[in-house]
Amino acid sequence: LPEGSLQLTLYQYKTCPFCSKVRAFLDYHGLPYEIVEVNPIMRKEIKFSSYRKVPILLANAGSPLQLNDSSVIISAIKTYLISKRKSLEEIVSFYPPMKTVTEQGKETFEYGNKYWLMLDETETKQVYPMKEVRVEEMKWRKWADDWLVHLISPNVYRTPREALASFDYIVREGKFGTVEGFFAKYLGAIAMFFISKRLKKRHHLQDNVREDLYEAVNEWVKAVGKHRLFMGGSQPNLADLAVYGVLRVMEGLEAFDDMMVNTKIQPWYQRMEEVVQKA
Repeated sequence: LPEGSLQLTLYQYKTCPFCSKVRAFLDYHGLPYEIVEVNPIMRKEIKFSSYRKVPILLANAGSPLQLNDSSVIISAIKTYLISKRKSLEEIVSFYPPMKTVTEQGKETFEYGNKYWLMLDETETKQVYPMKEVRVEEMKWRKWADDWLVHLISPNVYRTPREALASFDYIVREGKFGTVEGFFAKYLGAIAMFFISKRLKKRHHLQDNVREDLYEAVNEWVKAVGKHRLFMGGSQPNLADLAVYGVLRVMEGLEAFDDMMVNTKIQPWYQRMEEVVQKA
């Protein structure tokens, strides 16, 4: 892209796996962006938005736009990078928000088509030489959102000690005042320890939640296979970036170290680190 033709501002929590997915995508594609770290308690940084979750990406490619939902952000920006004929505004219109109600009666938004790149036939063949390549990428992007991401909290808040270590990291990396950070660290750790038990039950996880994490990442490694560096072949595709982005938020925590020792993920993960850092 010509320099300055796409101006991006990412509103995030640094330790949020969905935000990490977006950063991995933007970093790998060499797109400059500004970061606004959102205070997770007051959230005044996103008071301009009726959509109250992160990540939010403000994008200006001639006119300002707000993109919500990590997978919509990734699909829309990737489409914009490939397609030379569509404006970003037109592309975003292909991902309409649909209001749904959860089992708990809470209203939420779901986005149609969010794992699709909106390309014409010629562009599609350039990115996906075979139909199976596109189907595989979409399947594993959805898997990262629907399954892998739900294994993070039960694993990083598995014990009171791990919960405290996780919140120590969250407070250090996040946007908290001194007093606010103190209370967030200790009260947050206690709260998330008990919430993680509820999440474990909701997602039907094993008593030892590490086993679910190990099984999931080994399933991913098996899907990549022994004859590919990445699921995308010689370079990562959007599924590689999604899985890497989700797992990366555990770095420095006990769950991450255990995963590296007890699964086959390390060679793939190190290759991902190298290509993202290089970009």
